[in-house]
Amino acid sequence: MYRARLRLAAVRATLVYTWTDAEAQQAHTHAQAAQATAQKTGTPYKPKFFNAHEWATIGMLANIIIPKDERSGSATDAGVPEFMDFMMDDQPNRQTAMRGGLSWLDRECESRYDKMFVNCTEAERTKVLDDIAWPSNTPAGMSHGVSFFNMFRDLTASGFWTIKMGITDLQYIGNTVVPEWKGCPDEVLKKLGVQRG
Repeated sequence: MYRARLRLAAVRATLVYTWTDAEAQQAHTHAQAAQATAQKTGTPYKPKFFNAHEWATIGMLANIIIPKDERSGSATDAGVPEFMDFMMDDQPNRQTAMRGGLSWLDRECESRYDKMFVNCTEAERTKVLDDIAWPSNTPAGMSHGVSFFNMFRDLTASGFWTIKMGITDLQYIGNTVVPEWKGCPDEVLKKLGVQRG
């Protein structure tokens, strides 16, 4: 549901990092190594920062933001939770906002539905997320939820669209060798109403 809108903003989101390229690359390397080890040993990844409940919540929330579709796998398929775990473990200044946001999400669900986020129905989770995902439509008193969701969505997008699976999902064809530049294709020039000079 949020993925289509995220694709449109993916390039912009990946340009607004609050960490360096080296830190993001290190997080991806960690996430990929963690996934490979888990697959090889048959042992699930053990988070360094998140507790078991938080781990279940971030996996579910990341997959709501970027679910598996016809073009690519989900956020968890791409190792986004492992990426987040490394980022949280590596950057203590982000930990309070993440842990507090996850706690806010559970409290909001308990207030509305008498159950935590992971135990809510899909419709219940969607209602809570719709209330915080679109800041211009947010009900009063939800500013903490909006801040958390914006941060979480940005981290999910950054973790997904900066690896091979995400770049393929965007259908990005940059970084490819062009042996000979022949100029702008004729069909594009025609569409733009421009002629070769």
